[in-house]
Amino acid sequence: MNADLKGKTALITGSGKKSGIGYAIAEKFASCACNIIIADFGNAKDLKTDVAVSTTDEMEQIQNELAQTYNVKTLAVNLDVTDNTIVQKMTETVKDTFERIDILCNNAGASFGVPNGIHTYDDDAWMKTIDVNLHGVFRVSKAIVPLMVEKGGSIINTASRAGKVPPLFNGAYAVSKAGVIMMTKVMAKELAGLKIKVNAICPGQIMTDLEKWRFGLEAQFLNTSVEEQEKKMCESIPMGRIGSPKEVADLAAFLASDASSYITGQALNICGGQLMEL
Repeated sequence: MNADLKGKTALITGSGKKSGIGYAIAEKFASCACNIIIADFGNAKDLKTDVAVSTTDEMEQIQNELAQTYNVKTLAVNLDVTDNTIVQKMTETVKDTFERIDILCNNAGASFGVPNGIHTYDDDAWMKTIDVNLHGVFRVSKAIVPLMVEKGGSIINTASRAGKVPPLFNGAYAVSKAGVIMMTKVMAKELAGLKIKVNAICPGQIMTDLEKWRFGLEAQFLNTSVEEQEKKMCESIPMGRIGSPKEVADLAAFLASDASSYITGQALNICGGQLMEL
């Protein structure tokens, strides 16, 4: 447990489904006695995607369970990171409930229009992916930073290994996550004087609904099995396995805590050695 996180308030976007990285981060912070704000797109029926998404009912369930299990104050808010009006409404609700934010985790993300190459990618799907993954980080950060400036804090952006090494036929996602890495560096330099540290997490293969969907898509495309695709992926990872959302959450807690007080502007890989850089 990171004792210095006790009593702080953390806002985690994209945290409204239990199978995701966002939920794992929220639960980790709650176990450290943080107050938790679950922020996600609760209107699943409005999203055209094959990947499981959050619902308002699940968000409220998570809110109640975290409050009861860890004896912390919690709040669940519907959030569409592509809509400035909704972002501002969410911010007002958060301010009325908690007054300030100590930790912001920009974790909301999506991938639309895949698999497609640059020359066949649907324009709307490309723009929507960029809008959620990159512009969403900008909108939420711009709205929440004023709630952090009095005492400082920590911002943790979920990027991806794909932002450093592009996957095939998922260009919009790769480009957006590369943008998140650069935005992290820009924010770190600009906000350092306000005692706000900003870092990015770059997960590799983590066992989430998105990862399972990817294995299924590849299996269908290559006329093989999901198990075979997972096995092939593990062979490319020095540690020989897929990571867990909990492991990503542990890194987020470190970056939010005083243990990382001299770390800012970094994009940390968590990929079992799949990507090694100088």
